[in-house]
Amino acid sequence: MAENKKNLFEYTEESIKSLDWKEHIRLRPGMYIGKLGDGSSPDDGIYVLVKEVIDNCIDEYTMGYGKTVEIAIKDKTVTIRDYGRGIPLGKVVDVVSKINTGAKYDSKVFQKSVGLNGVGTKAVNALSSFFKVASHRDGKVKEAEFSKGVLTKEQREAKTDQENGTLVTFVPDETVFKHFHFIPEYLEKQIWNYCFLNAGLKIIFNGK
Repeated sequence: MAENKKNLFEYTEESIKSLDWKEHIRLRPGMYIGKLGDGSSPDDGIYVLVKEVIDNCIDEYTMGYGKTVEIAIKDKTVTIRDYGRGIPLGKVVDVVSKINTGAKYDSKVFQKSVGLNGVGTKAVNALSSFFKVASHRDGKVKEAEFSKGVLTKEQREAKTDQENGTLVTFVPDETVFKHFHFIPEYLEKQIWNYCFLNAGLKIIFNGK
């Protein structure tokens, strides 16, 4: 009897599974952003998603590029715009969708970094029902859209009159963050901490 039961749990080649980056993040989100929650606690996952994007803006600021960050949250949509160097246009898709891809491995490009090397923005992408990135760089813009980490639209490079920098818009996935809602006070405290730790940095939140 014991032998028959043991055979039900054979460890074979078929037992070995390989997940791509987005599948792993969605299957084990806690490994990347901690707890999930619904936004009622300041350490819930939706605030970590916001933090991951802001951290990239702060990295640009600490390198001397872009003193202003604009953050807007309307309903369940988050928009964050920095005025840094912008993501190199040929790597916009890779930077937000390929694990261990980024410039923070190059100490000359990012001498200081608070963001997760090669992971942070990818986690935001994978855990969002809608994710859009636009990089403005030297008169050109490159845009890409995703859903749950899957590329749904990629625009060709086009002319732009906007200042250099990166614009990220995302909507956390409600199948992951059940019945979530943002509490502005939690975000305001987070923003104050960023400004306190980074003298000269200006963060505009919902137009204020």
